[in-house]
Amino acid sequence: MGFSVNRITQSLVRPAEPTPITSESLSVIDRVPGLRHTVRSLHVFEHGKEPASVIRSALSKALVCYYPFAGRFVGSVPDGDVHVACTGEGVWFVKAEAGCTLEDVNKLDHPLVVSEDELLPQPGPNMDPLSMPVMMQVTEFTCGGFVIGLIAVHTLADGLGAAQFLHAIADLARGLPEPIVKPVWGRELIPNPPKLPPGPPPVFPSFNLQQHISDVDSTDVARVKAQYMESTGHYCSTFDVCIAKAWQARTRSIGLHPEKPVHVCFFASTRHLLPVLPKEGFYGNCFYTVTATATSGAVTSAKLIEVVKMIRDAKAKLPGDFAKWVVGDFKRDPYELTFDYSSLFVSDWTRLGFLEVDYGWGPPSHVVPFQYVHFMAVAILAPPPAPKKGTRIMTQCVEKEHLSTFQDEMKSFF
Repeated sequence: MGFSVNRITQSLVRPAEPTPITSESLSVIDRVPGLRHTVRSLHVFEHGKEPASVIRSALSKALVCYYPFAGRFVGSVPDGDVHVACTGEGVWFVKAEAGCTLEDVNKLDHPLVVSEDELLPQPGPNMDPLSMPVMMQVTEFTCGGFVIGLIAVHTLADGLGAAQFLHAIADLARGLPEPIVKPVWGRELIPNPPKLPPGPPPVFPSFNLQQHISDVDSTDVARVKAQYMESTGHYCSTFDVCIAKAWQARTRSIGLHPEKPVHVCFFASTRHLLPVLPKEGFYGNCFYTVTATATSGAVTSAKLIEVVKMIRDAKAKLPGDFAKWVVGDFKRDPYELTFDYSSLFVSDWTRLGFLEVDYGWGPPSHVVPFQYVHFMAVAILAPPPAPKKGTRIMTQCVEKEHLSTFQDEMKSFF
């Protein structure tokens, strides 16, 4: 059965008070070309009272202190001179209505009964989505529940920063006079090491990557953790176990030459490695790329706990590698990523703070990320919808001819 969504109103939401009309420079990490893409997500709430109106008003108030979100990106990505023109033009905001209950659409659990395109905001005429830091749609369901469809450009904020912005809106929606966490722009606090001589522009290939979702039981993850502890005497995390499995399953399914290097890359927050940053409030991109590399044959033939160790060893190098980057002691820019079929990119949505956002009617039952682009093989970790426990591994990382084998590998988790 199909269910339709009707967009009722669409308009720009401007800051509730005058804000500085200025140009804000972005950090060297913000300006990484690979970040100039949209991150889409659905945030599902089972209760609300006129949520679109309440959230629209709170958004306008939040934009007073988060005024760069109401601006526009200007400048050239290839030339590295992108900045934010803080014009106060506003955030594109859509109110929509669905003629059904959340129960009718299985509370938007996988597979989606309603297309995400209907629940995400569509830009207005002559709007460039990549020039707008954020767009939002609130879809109200007949049961009183609602879904926030969020489209954010990664250039302005990382996952922690985007969640902080939503928390600020939620604080104001609940009637607080100001956000609990005060925003800090602070891009000048991000290191800007000497640049290497410019290389060729990045290549963004186009893959026909297929989506797949695996829900992993926490007891199975605990079993692998115990095996790793018994074998090495060291702890490993749920992230380590789930990503090791996804990397190994993908490597086995795509069938590269055994001597071909394969990579799994993830973006680790470095806020704790920069004492100049305030303890809270900074919402820009602040991460370092961590990459584990091995031959295809080594990943394919290894025990799962051995793949976990590869990932743990790569993570252990983070403080030293980041410290070297800060002082310019590097031969290859770690933020210049190579997008090819031998690389898997990982994003962890389990600890960003989205699941704690409360606009006044309780936190979301679940969050559905769509951090997918055609040039990047991706695996995303997210919690499954409540009351389910465990970890959901959402992937778009193999082409059609490799999907069946990948699905089989993910099913045989142990």
